[in-house]
Amino acid sequence: MFSFAEVDFLSVVAVLVYLLVTVYLGWLGYVRTKTAADYLVAGRKTHPFVMALSYGATFISTSAIVGFGGLAGQFGMSLLWLTFCNIFVGIFLAFVFVAPAARRMGHHLDAHTFPELLGRRYQSRFVQVFSGLIIFLFMPMYASAVLIGASKYIATQFRIEYGTALLIFTFIIGSYVLVGGLKGVMYTDALQGTIMFLGMVILLVFTYVKIGGVVDGHQHLTDLAPLVPPRLKAIGQQGWTAMPVFGFGSPKYDLWWLIISSLTFGVGIGVLAQPQLIVRFMTVKSRRELNRAIPTGGTFILAMVGVAYVVGSLTNSYFTQHGAPLPGRIVEMGDQERNQAVIVRMEQKDGVWTDMLRKDKDRMAARTAPVVLTGTSVGTATVEGREVPVVEGRGLAIVYADDDPELIIPKFILVALPRWFGVIFLLTLLAAAMSTVSSQFHAVGTSIGRDVYEQFAGSRQKTVPVTRTGILVGIVIAVLISYYARNSTFIARATAIFFGLCAASFLPAFLGGIFWRRMTTAGAMASIFTGFTVSAFWLVFVKAKEASDIGLVRLVTGGKNSILADHPNWPSVDSLVIALPASIMVGVVVSLLTKPAAQEHLNKCFA
Repeated sequence: MFSFAEVDFLSVVAVLVYLLVTVYLGWLGYVRTKTAADYLVAGRKTHPFVMALSYGATFISTSAIVGFGGLAGQFGMSLLWLTFCNIFVGIFLAFVFVAPAARRMGHHLDAHTFPELLGRRYQSRFVQVFSGLIIFLFMPMYASAVLIGASKYIATQFRIEYGTALLIFTFIIGSYVLVGGLKGVMYTDALQGTIMFLGMVILLVFTYVKIGGVVDGHQHLTDLAPLVPPRLKAIGQQGWTAMPVFGFGSPKYDLWWLIISSLTFGVGIGVLAQPQLIVRFMTVKSRRELNRAIPTGGTFILAMVGVAYVVGSLTNSYFTQHGAPLPGRIVEMGDQERNQAVIVRMEQKDGVWTDMLRKDKDRMAARTAPVVLTGTSVGTATVEGREVPVVEGRGLAIVYADDDPELIIPKFILVALPRWFGVIFLLTLLAAAMSTVSSQFHAVGTSIGRDVYEQFAGSRQKTVPVTRTGILVGIVIAVLISYYARNSTFIARATAIFFGLCAASFLPAFLGGIFWRRMTTAGAMASIFTGFTVSAFWLVFVKAKEASDIGLVRLVTGGKNSILADHPNWPSVDSLVIALPASIMVGVVVSLLTKPAAQEHLNKCFA
C-alpha cells in the first residue's frame, strides 16, 4: 500500500507542480479549441519549436528510454545504429522531403488525419476506413508498451502496486487528451519535451562521473567482453562495444538480425509511416516552419535515444565496479588475469540458494552468471550435502535487474545517482510517457471518429463526441494489455511490431501517394492489404517470440515456436524485411496495370 511516509517531500511536490502545469496547458488547449480543425490538427498554425518538440516527444517515450535502453544494457551499443536511423530517417528525410509534401497535400485536400489524407488522395472510402481500423485496433498495443514502462517506474519510485500506478497515470493522460484535443496535446508535449531533454543530459553527465570518465568508462566496458553470458554468446554477442556476429544460416547470427532487422529497420524506417507523427506535419502553415524545426528535432532525438542507449550499455561498467557484492560459489573460472569468474549466487533471504538470473532454487545448478570477483572470501556453505567455498563478485546490469531488461535503467537510477535526480528522472519518464501516449490516444480517437464513423454516417455533427468515445475505448484496451502483458521485453517488442506493421501497411501507399502521380487507388489498396497480411502472417507463424506467445503456430507444427524453426535466423528476421518489399512491389505493379486518377484530381493533389 502507498504511504507518504515512504516517499520524500521533494518527490511529491515536484510531481504535483508538474501535473498542475500539465493540467493548465490541457485547459489552455481546451479554451483555444473552437473548431474540428483545432481539435484534429491544432488549427494548422503551430510554432515550429512547439511542433519539433511535440514530434520528438511523441516519437520518443518510455519505450525508448526504459525498454530500448534496457536492451542496450543487455546487448550493448550496437543499438546506436537505431539512433542514427532515427535522426537520418525520422528527422532529416522526414522533415526535408516527406513533411513538405505531406503538409502541402494535406492542405490542398483539407485532410485532418493520416487515413483521411490517404483516402482523399486515392478518392477511396475503403482506404480511409481500413487504415483507420488498423490504427484503432493496433495503436493500443503500442500505447500499452509506453504505459508499462512509466507505470513500472512509478510503482518503484512511490512504492505502490503496479496496477494502482497504471490506473492513476492513465487517468491523468486521458483527462487532458479528451478535453484539449491536439492543441492540448501539443502544448503539453512542448513542456514534456523540455523536461525530457534536460533530464537525459543530466543523466549522461552523472553516468560518466560514476564510471570514471568517458575514456576509462568505455574502455572498462570493452574489457567486459569475456563476461558475455553463454546464452547471449550463442546468438552472436561479442561484447557491449562490438557489433554481433554477422551472417545467415546459423543460430550464432540471431542477435544481428534481431538488432538490425527488428529494432533498427523496424523502428527506424517505420517512423515515416506513424499516423500520430505525420499529422504533426499538417499543423504548421508553411515549409519554412518545417525547415526551422529540423535543428530542434535532431538535437532532441540525439539527446533522447543516444543517451538512453549509451547509458544503458554503460550500466554494466558501473555495476561491475560498484554494484553490491553478490555471494556465491565458483562453478567455472574465466580470465583470471582480469579476475573474472562464473559463480552461482546465494540468496541471502532465508538462506535459499538461487542463481543470479532466476530465483528458482530447483534449477540452481543448471544456470550460471558471469561476475567480476571482488577477491573477498565469505566462508563456506552446504550445498547438496557438500561444503563449498563462498566468494563475492559483482555482476552485469541484467543480474541486478533480476533478468528484466526493462528494470536496468530504473535500477541504475535508484542505486547509482542522487535522490534528487531520481525525482528529475521520474518527471522525465512521466513527460516521455505522457507525451507519447496522449498522441497515441488522440490518433486512436480520430481514426474511429473521423475516419470510420464519418465515412459511414455521412455527417460531421458528432465527430468530436465519437472521437472522445474512441479515445476512451482505446484507453481501456491499452490498460488491459498493460496489466496482463507486462512481462520482460514487451515494451521493445510491442514498439517494434507496431512500427513495422505501419511501415509495411502504409509506407508505400503514403510515399507513392505524395510523390508519384501514377500511384492508383487499386495500387494503394493492394499495397496496404498486402503489407498488413504478410506482416500478420509473419508475426503469427514465423517470428519465433511473437508466434510463441500467440500459440497458434504450436497447433500447426506440433509444438514448435515457428514454422521455420528448423531454418536458422528466419525466426529472428523481422516481418518488415519481407512485408515491406512485397507491399512496394504489389503497389507498383498494380498501379502500372490500372487506370490512373483523373488529371483534374491529380492537379489538385500536387498543385
